[in-house]
Amino acid sequence: MAHDETHPSCANCSAVWGKSGATNCWSTAENRPPRPANCPTKAHGDIIEASFTEYRAEESGDARLARMAAKVEGLCYQKMPGSEAVVARWTRVEDTVALAKLMGWRSIGIATCIGLLEETRQLAAILEAQGLEPASVCCKSGSIDKLELGLVENDKVRPGTFEPACNPIAQAEILNRIGTDMNIIVGLCVGHDMLFTKHSNAPVTTLICKDRVTGHNPAAVLYGQNFYFKRLQKQPVVAPGGEE
Repeated sequence: MAHDETHPSCANCSAVWGKSGATNCWSTAENRPPRPANCPTKAHGDIIEASFTEYRAEESGDARLARMAAKVEGLCYQKMPGSEAVVARWTRVEDTVALAKLMGWRSIGIATCIGLLEETRQLAAILEAQGLEPASVCCKSGSIDKLELGLVENDKVRPGTFEPACNPIAQAEILNRIGTDMNIIVGLCVGHDMLFTKHSNAPVTTLICKDRVTGHNPAAVLYGQNFYFKRLQKQPVVAPGGEE
């Protein structure tokens, strides 16, 4: 597969935002900062325009999803009385329910980690209360030992014990067979979430992103780099058998 040599780096615009309170992609023509050399709007404008052509297509499922997602974004906020300030009013769960309703989706699949079954039970109760039909499938469905993946005992969390492998393809295919309209990831491992998304017929969103250390709040690492997680910029993450 051919790759364009220009790698976009919108992360660098953080400094522009901090200095001027705007970036090239979030400003009016009168106060628009210049585009940096690696701005995707400058280097990949053809892709951006082509994508909006898809959004404008009346019969396109992607177009409708883009419009409803933008509508939910607007509904997530409310103005403060007597002020121009806006504040967030909806949680991610409410966002998810609202999008499902706007899209006319009723059957909602949940691909859950076995360690978050209680959270999944609570989510299912909310979805049912909102008139939706949840169907949940656990990552360990089938209870097949990790050794069947070609691993060895030392690859297990607790060597010498029975440890079932996660089976995200099965989770996706079971929900495909049921015919869910939308699927929600609840705490699948890195990699397993990729396989589930790859094999899911229905659109996938993530409600809980697994992070065993931070209580499933991976953004905590980004906010704590100056102290608690400084090691991530100082020490390589070593995965035996992989590249540093």
